[in-house]
Amino acid sequence: MPDYDTDPNKIIYKNLNGNSISRGLSLNLTYDWSNKIKIMAGTTLQDVFINQKQGDKMQKIQPVLVEKWSAVWAFTYHTPIKGLIADYTGSIYGPMRLPLAGALDPRPAYSPVWSLQNFQMTYKTGKVEFYGGIKNLLNWTPTKSAGFLISRAEDPFDKNVQYGPNGKVLVTPDNPYALTFDPTYMYAPNQGRRGFAGIRLTVN
Repeated sequence: MPDYDTDPNKIIYKNLNGNSISRGLSLNLTYDWSNKIKIMAGTTLQDVFINQKQGDKMQKIQPVLVEKWSAVWAFTYHTPIKGLIADYTGSIYGPMRLPLAGALDPRPAYSPVWSLQNFQMTYKTGKVEFYGGIKNLLNWTPTKSAGFLISRAEDPFDKNVQYGPNGKVLVTPDNPYALTFDPTYMYAPNQGRRGFAGIRLTVN
């Protein structure tokens, strides 16, 4: 099992002294009305945890980067204009535990509820298809909940990090949170709202 908690500055994999449980429930629904409107929606509930033996007791640990619930949806509408189709898709995710880079790391230990939503218009005429739309309608990025994502991005080789006799990172004016370079705090796409357009040609 990967161990993100013992020492954030080390890559630790070790055998699990206990057991791991992953269980959940998924529900998906589809509605199609006269080939004009199609709606698809789904949700997943999951309970994932590790029972790790600590001394004589078992400790329940929530793994990092695992949300307890999520949902997806897609809405397609064939407009009265022949060949013109509108698509709206999205997903939403519940909070997940995030890998911090140290005890003083100021970033949130859990992600907020976040959602990605997209909209697209498509016009089909013969074998040619024109499309365009917007991705990430809500302009959501992880920086909305954290001041920075990559720990010490300006010092990727830790040249300015100072260590104590025990190997622990020291707090310095240049490093007030005693962090090292760490890019693992990433749980969602970091591209904001953006538009797109294109042409497809069907050849057969």
